[in-house]
Amino acid sequence: MRVDGESVQSLVAARGWALKRYAFVLCGDDDRADDLVQEALVRTLAGRPPTDPAELEAYVRRVMTNVVIDEFRRARRWARLRPAFLTRYAPSDQEGPETQVCARLWTGESLAQLPAGQRTCLVLYYLEDLPIAEIANVLGCTQGSVKSQLHDARGALRRTWANDGTTNSEEEKREFERR
Repeated sequence: MRVDGESVQSLVAARGWALKRYAFVLCGDDDRADDLVQEALVRTLAGRPPTDPAELEAYVRRVMTNVVIDEFRRARRWARLRPAFLTRYAPSDQEGPETQVCARLWTGESLAQLPAGQRTCLVLYYLEDLPIAEIANVLGCTQGSVKSQLHDARGALRRTWANDGTTNSEEEKREFERR
């Protein structure tokens, strides 16, 4: 038997409070817990849930855990990369609206110099946080093509950074190349 919307509704009616409690333990915020449960249920219906309704709750809990882990990784990665973006045009060490605007301008200028395929792959990978397989599916190409586009885009951005007279720390370079 395939899990469908009715199975999910039954799960929410019977165990919704338990799912929310689990989400609260994961994220520590009541409103975010509501969002987390909702996001997990949407992903469950959109994805490939288990065929056995008895396994549905465990599947939804795993989806919630994965969402929280992904958000943590994304925040940690951004915290490491953000100084590189802020130092490009920042007039001072103080962060303010002008610093954010400068970082956005620099990012836009750097991306505009890339070919469309490379730019698309970078945006989908880093900003939308899609896995390589999903990017390949969206673009209708192979995973190898996506990896090649990302590699070429990273190299072009490194050359752009080197040419504009700014330097990145070794840690920033490793973080950028690691992804």
